[in-house]
Amino acid sequence: MNKLYVICPGKLSTHLSTMMHQSISDFSYSIICSTKNLPDLTNKKILFIIEVDALGLSLPIMEVISKLYDRGNTALLGSSAAILVHSSNDLYTKNAARDIIFLTNQLGCRFIGHPLVEATGSLNTFLTWKKKLNLSLEEICYILCKKLVYKLMNDQPDILKSPKILALHSSSHKTSNTLLLWEIIKEHLAGYSIEQLHVENGTVLDCIGCSFKTCKHYSKHNSCFYGGFMVEEIYPAIEKADAIFWICPNYNDAISANLTAVINRLTSLYRRTPFYNKTLFSIIVSGNSGSDIVAKQLIAALNINKGFRLPPYFALMCTANDPESILKVTDLDKKVATFSQNIMKEIKA
Repeated sequence: MNKLYVICPGKLSTHLSTMMHQSISDFSYSIICSTKNLPDLTNKKILFIIEVDALGLSLPIMEVISKLYDRGNTALLGSSAAILVHSSNDLYTKNAARDIIFLTNQLGCRFIGHPLVEATGSLNTFLTWKKKLNLSLEEICYILCKKLVYKLMNDQPDILKSPKILALHSSSHKTSNTLLLWEIIKEHLAGYSIEQLHVENGTVLDCIGCSFKTCKHYSKHNSCFYGGFMVEEIYPAIEKADAIFWICPNYNDAISANLTAVINRLTSLYRRTPFYNKTLFSIIVSGNSGSDIVAKQLIAALNINKGFRLPPYFALMCTANDPESILKVTDLDKKVATFSQNIMKEIKA
């Protein structure tokens, strides 16, 4: 089995140190505590250990990431990773993990679905697990850490030869640079099975927040409280798909309301259909800036929370304002070709 590379710079709390050692004890590992003599980290299994300070920062881990960026955008190419994160208060854990995932993904690192165990100061993140397991919050935390690393080490996906692709959007063909960019990319995917769904205004109502029991009831019947387009079209399409493209224009530094509603309504399907073998891609176009903010929202919602596989370089991000100005983006053809080649290599199961 592969060796595990544990990146844990800086001072760790007693609890995070225990989380780390509980999770790696069954494997051969190398611990990296600083930027000195940082080894080659391509084609590796990596566990990031993040201690978040009172401001929500982890300067030691950012020093390591900065050093990796000095090596170029392939510094983590071929590597897969997961994260253990701890905060002394009840804030910042997921935000810190999301930032690390985004930054390292730009270096070629992929992340398994549900790549994170987060321990806040109160350990209240494990209260839902306590309903199922007759254990202390600390014991549950350590069990989940061990399971996460086992999942990382055993994850050996194969490239799918004839993948099914689903593209979701809520844009207008007349004005959307994001949709135009998708059409250009789609030309490079000729021969692939591609389904495209337009989530029009009013077709998908947002989640009503049903109780767990109610949501589980609808899930068993392949449905949801609202039913409609979400149940009739989107659920079956996601179930069939090996890869899902989220076509996301930047609306006020956020995913559009219609696609946000789709994400929120995935819970019923998620309860009966794991998403670990479904690959997440996105195309994000901003009028001015902020594509990274939208990309991080997708990471948090779909990779961390819903468990979609995150391939390296998962999002193509561009800036274009006026209609069709996407066609004037510098080196667009090269960016599209590189992104398309990555798609064909990274739809795995």
